[in-house]
Amino acid sequence: MKIAQLGMPLVLMAALTACSGDAAESDGKTTITFSYLWSGPEGEAIEKLIAGFNGSQDKIVVKGVSSPDTQKQLASMSSANGTFDISDHFGNTVGSWAAKGILAPLDDLLEQQGVDTAAFAPAAMDQMRHKGRTYALPIAVHTFQLVYNKKLLDAAGVEPPTTMDELAAAIPKLTETDGKGAITRLGLGNADLPTSLTTLGYAFGGAWDGTGPTPGDPGNLAALKFWQDNITNKYGADKVSAFKAGWGQYMSAQDPFYTGRVAMVIDGEWQAVSIPKNAPGLEWGVSPIPVARPDLDGTTQLTASTLFIPANSKHRQEAAAFMKYLVSESAARELSLALGNLPARTGLADDPAYAKIPNFGSWLKAMKSPKVRSLSSAPYAAEYAADLASAFDSVVRATATPEEAMAKVAGRAAGYAKG
Repeated sequence: MKIAQLGMPLVLMAALTACSGDAAESDGKTTITFSYLWSGPEGEAIEKLIAGFNGSQDKIVVKGVSSPDTQKQLASMSSANGTFDISDHFGNTVGSWAAKGILAPLDDLLEQQGVDTAAFAPAAMDQMRHKGRTYALPIAVHTFQLVYNKKLLDAAGVEPPTTMDELAAAIPKLTETDGKGAITRLGLGNADLPTSLTTLGYAFGGAWDGTGPTPGDPGNLAALKFWQDNITNKYGADKVSAFKAGWGQYMSAQDPFYTGRVAMVIDGEWQAVSIPKNAPGLEWGVSPIPVARPDLDGTTQLTASTLFIPANSKHRQEAAAFMKYLVSESAARELSLALGNLPARTGLADDPAYAKIPNFGSWLKAMKSPKVRSLSSAPYAAEYAADLASAFDSVVRATATPEEAMAKVAGRAAGYAKG
């Protein structure tokens, strides 16, 4: 599953519809519905796993349904009779949905199934819990690193930057403009602005959440000021906007990083699969996110793709058995390799199967870093993310200073439902 822009590639925001989750029982078997957001080759990988589970035992039949409609998903989960028994989404929704009572708590079910939550990336599990209870499991995780065009850096005499000072020095060396000052190549772009800036906030030692939203953390403000000073104000907000308007579709052959219009970008591990497929001639590399201080080395952001059971499922035990199968080592390995995602199980990080994917090891190493961070999955998370995205946009368009933009978010955050 791709995170998207936060995306980045984009995260396929979706959800689930469909068939009856009022599982039919016949021939001693219980039928449950797995409504998933994947489609295309990703959906085919999911169906292969479903077939494997169905063939592995004789008590449960899983019916897979692909549907990308989040509103239908929420409508089903909020009704007396839901249409599915297990589904998937993203870590930042867990707290909000748990607070609304539409997710089934999993602790007892996981204990009965013998699932050890300590096997999963700790930063991902932080997002799976609400008020001390577990409401989801990570099926895959995603980290963000600095992806760079080797030829462009070599031509400019630039080494992959490891510090924020080095990154600031590299951007102008890699940026080009024409005779009228229009940007023709940008040293540092972003596949997804909110993800890029929240990641940079962590790299400056910031924190977006504590006991509640902390948008005005000094490290966060330093990250936003870095972006304004080195990109927006340096080249002009209007010119940056005009340049971005001509970007090709993300992860297509016209992606601005693939075509050399952007020299460096903060992005996720799915690029290790996408670049060889969509830009086979591109010479590229990956390095850790540059940091503001040596003690921050290894800092990055982690996001998670999740599995959950809706509270209105009438077959929680069967859904939990299928969930156990999906997060098992063999199934998790197969799915992550098919999707080009990181395995949520930390024990798989050193599996030799991942060594065949170009540069994948950099993202795997980041997953194991003690400095990996994740945004809170509190009940206010979705509202907070939307407010941050709006504020970030005002910063990059130079219509607000970082202090003004984050003060506005803080004002709005005072009214968030804490759940």
